[in-house]
Parts: sequence; structure tokens; C-alpha cells
Amino acid sequence: MKIYSKMLSRFCLVIVATLVFSSCEEYLDKEPESIISEEEAFKNFTNFQGFTEELYHCIPDFSNAYWTNSWNWGDDEITSADMNFHVIHKFDNGNFWGWQTEHDGWGASWLNQADASRNDDRMQKDLWKNGWYGLRKVNLGLENLDLLVDATQAERDVIEGQLLFFRGWFHFQMIQYFGGMPYIDYVLPSDEPLRLARLSYHECADRAAADLREAANLLPVNWDDTQPGAATRGKNDLRINKIMALGYLGKNYLWAASPLMNLESTGSREYNSDYAKKAADVFGELLALCESGEAPYALVPFENYSVNFYTTGQGWRIPGGTEAIFRGPYFGANGSNWGTSKQYQPAIIQDGSNFMPTANYVNFYGMANGLPIEDITKPDPVSGYDPQYPWKDRDPRFYHDIIYDGVKVVQGAMPADVEQHRYANLYTGGSYRDVSTGSRSGFLNYKFIPITANRYDDGFNYGANLNLHLPWMRLADVYLMYAEAAAIGYGSPDGKSANYAKTAIEAVNEIRDRAGAGHVSLGEGSVASGLEGFMSEVRRERAVELSFEGHRFNDLRRWLLLIERPYTLKTSLEFDRAGEFNTENPTENRVLNLREEIILERDFSTKHYWLPLKNADTNMYVEFPQNPGW
Repeated sequence: MKIYSKMLSRFCLVIVATLVFSSCEEYLDKEPESIISEEEAFKNFTNFQGFTEELYHCIPDFSNAYWTNSWNWGDDEITSADMNFHVIHKFDNGNFWGWQTEHDGWGASWLNQADASRNDDRMQKDLWKNGWYGLRKVNLGLENLDLLVDATQAERDVIEGQLLFFRGWFHFQMIQYFGGMPYIDYVLPSDEPLRLARLSYHECADRAAADLREAANLLPVNWDDTQPGAATRGKNDLRINKIMALGYLGKNYLWAASPLMNLESTGSREYNSDYAKKAADVFGELLALCESGEAPYALVPFENYSVNFYTTGQGWRIPGGTEAIFRGPYFGANGSNWGTSKQYQPAIIQDGSNFMPTANYVNFYGMANGLPIEDITKPDPVSGYDPQYPWKDRDPRFYHDIIYDGVKVVQGAMPADVEQHRYANLYTGGSYRDVSTGSRSGFLNYKFIPITANRYDDGFNYGANLNLHLPWMRLADVYLMYAEAAAIGYGSPDGKSANYAKTAIEAVNEIRDRAGAGHVSLGEGSVASGLEGFMSEVRRERAVELSFEGHRFNDLRRWLLLIERPYTLKTSLEFDRAGEFNTENPTENRVLNLREEIILERDFSTKHYWLPLKNADTNMYVEFPQNPGW
């Protein structure tokens, strides 16, 4: 007879060993009084939902997995020189082994933790161990659904829907980093040898799609409107629903359509239009539900844009507002406030070092009229960009996300001997530009923190309740994924799914309208002329709207751009101040000698498109080989 712990948060790590990966000597090492029968564990909705709840504790908290946190590994971010223990430094050096605990002595990677668990410690959440653990738990639940006898049909549906969602979600997260894997859809016996072969990416994606589609069919749009959700009405925001399942079903299809995944499965370096059409149709279904008001999701107004990423003065309320679709639980008040929020300012105004945007990435923030900046060092009469006034008339999201030279950073009183640091001195040789503890690029990232987050304004004190917690998926991302899928699937910027009113270009413009930026122009001779021109603008729009939220690395990989110049470069913007310094409106400040300089160039090859698997796992049996080149 199977046995289960009342506390479920310590439910069987081992058996994950039979998945291929690591063992656990304390398998169900319980006191007799803590053991209950499987019939008791699964007999009614309350008990079965209690079993299912632990799966939410398997979701990594990638933005708060350590004291300071690295989750942007593309061309988008670089750190102060003294932050060289983070995964980003290993990846910049081409050492993709750094995601593994065996190669990360600090335990700073959210992909893999030495002491991964399902408790309330944000630093013990990882993808690798908790993902395999979660898959076994999902399959245990699905194989015991027939024991759920004391339940309504609605209760049975939401239990099964959650389990199927997590099976699809864990597999999707694995395959996007590692390529095709075995698809674990039953409880693996602990007394039989492993022989599960790695499937192709498309084979895995199809299996995940089947689970996610069925989850979407079973789950409600809003738990608050259902009988199973009545007991927790008003507290169901994080529970898996139809919109979350559709979001990841569409993303799973779009990733399968993407050049890297299509190359792995078919040998073609192009998009797979069939998968793109499937993605567009799923996203169309999701967006139609949201825009009709049937689903409780909507873009937050731009004046409240920050609620997507942090809250302050709201009693540690989890951020996300109406836009966050999928978030993991938040563990521990004061966690991000104490650590993550302090990683964005130079040491001269707070007691740490910082993560900063690269200058090459900030270049993607074009002009307010919606046009891109073709060369940051040259004037452009078409867009209106002037390199002597590089901060002027930029996309409104530039001013929300980026601290540039001359911005007033410290708002309140400062000691006289440090008053000169009130404004961001990000010009070449400025006080904010210390290589070891300041900005190496000439910019700072304030997308995730208020301007008062510094030692003088003390905006991250405990009483301010500053809570930074990024969503895995938000509605703006869905609009942009729909735009990409519809354009590729239907062969035109005017492409659209049959179940949704907006075309690909209209979906992009929906996001620009929210920010107050100009529309994508498709006129003859425009930068977005034709399908490829439009796709260039889709890629740029994803770079701007989803900046620093953990999407760029996987986007560059799936587009087969990660190892190509200029995406291998990380640059700084160098310049001198000229004329009178305007403290009231820093966009009016004039600069001279504006130039980009290369900080580093990453030496990547084709093997870097997939992360290496653990050698201990690939040595277990021949049907589970290492990724090419590793």
C-alpha cells in the first residue's frame, strides 16, 4: 500500500531518482502516526486539493532565489565587476555548466539548488529538482483520481486540470532549456531499470500540448465563480485556471514553431508555420476571452505600469495587478526588499553593487513616434533622433525603465559631502561609473524599483513594504506572442487567427498604445516593410516591453541569434557632458563625443543553444545522451 505524509511538503523526494536524477535516503521516513492511507489522502476534494497544493511550492521564484539574483542571460544585462559569482558571469564566459549546483558554489542559480524543497524558503526553489519531483507527484495524483469519490464533477475537473497543467508546464520548462526529453506521464517504478529515450523537441511539445489543452478544457476561467473556489473566494488569483493553461499551450506551440526547436526536430532553420498557426489560434482564444470581459485580465494603465513588477506601501501585496497571468507563490515578507531591490543601484548611493542594462540593449528603446534608432551615434532625420540629445523624445518606457545621465535619483535630504551624487553621474568618468561597484554601461535599471530605493530616501526600509516579484507570464507577453505567431503562421503582418479580431500588427500596436508610443509603420520604405521587416519590429518590441523580465535569453536562442553578432556583444555608452547642466529636465542635456565601446564579446558556438545536462544523469543509461558539444 502506498503511504503519504500529512505534511505533504516533505512528500517523497526519491522517487525522483527513478526519473533519472538524484536519490533520497529519507524516502517516507515517517513516524507511524503521520501515515495515512491512499484512500484517505484522495477521498474528497479538500484532501486531494491539499495534495495538489504542494505543486505550487515547486514553482521557482526566479526573481528572489538568492540574496541578489541573476535571471537575464542574453545581451541585455551585465553586472558590476565584483558580482562575478552569478550565473550571468559563467554564461558570459561560455560556461553554461554554471546552471548546475556542481559548478555553482554560491547556490545562486534558480535553475538548480543543492537543498531544493517545497517549504517556504524562497532560496530552496529550483526548476531541476522540484520539476522532476513535481512530475512524479502529478502522476501519482492522476493515477489516483478514481479514489476521489466524495466530490462533485466540478471538483474532479479542477483537480485533474491542475495536475495536467503542471505536467505540461514542467515538461515545457525543461525542454525549452535542454531540448527534447523523456515525457514522464506515469509513475515510474523504483525497481525497474530506466530506458526512457529522449524524444525530439516536437514530440515532447505535442505531448505537453495534449496535457495543456485538456487542462484548459477542464479548468474555469475564474475560480471565484465556481463551487470548488467558493471556500477561498477572493484568494484564488494564483490558482491554475483556463487562461494560464491557454497561455502556456500557446507558448509551447510558438516555441515549437521557432527556428531553434524546428531545427532540432526537422533540420530546418526556418519557422514551422503549422505550429505557428496553432499558437496563434490558442492565443486568439485567450485574448478573446480577456477582451470580452469573461476573463479577469487586462493591461494595466501605463500610469500604474510598475504594479506589474513591484508594490510598495501595500503590506507586502504580491505585484501583478490585472495583467499578471501566471505567478508563483511569494515566500517571506522582506525577501526582495532586503536583497533583490538593492541590486540595481551603484554602491555610491547604497551599500551594494549592481546589475545594469547594457548600452546595446538600451538602444532598442526607440523614439516616442515608434521608430527605431538605427545608429545611436548618428542623427536620423526620419526618426528625429539627435546624438547630441540622446535622451530626448524617446519611447515612454525608456523613462520608466532606465536611469540615464542627469536624472535626479536621490529625492530627499543628503549630507553636504555627498550632495554631488544626487543626480545620476553616468557620463564617462562620472561618480556612478565605478567598474567594480557601479554602472559599467552608462545606464541603470529602475524598472523593478521606485526611485526612492537608495540609502538616503530609504525607499526599501521594512516599513515601505517594497515587494519585487516578477510574473512568469503577463498579458502583454501574450499579445506579442500572438503577433509573432499570427504573422508567421499566416504569412503577413495582417495575419490573424479566425477566433480573434486583431491582426498581428494590431496586437503590437495594442501594447504601444498602452505606453503612448507610436505605431509600427508598414508603409513602403518603412523599417517594418514586409514580413521580415515586421518581425524585426516584433523582436524589438519584445526587447522593450519585456525587458529584464527573463525572456531575452530564450528569445535569442529560439530565434537562432544567440551566437550571432551583434547579439554576442555587451557595450557601454561613453560621452561627455556639454553646456549647462539642466536639473529640471535631463532630456534637454547636451552631450558630446557619444560613442559605444565593447565591454565584452561572448565566444559562443552552436553547442550554446542548449544547456548541458548533468553528467551524472547522462551516464546512467545510453538512451539519455548529453546535448551536442558538451
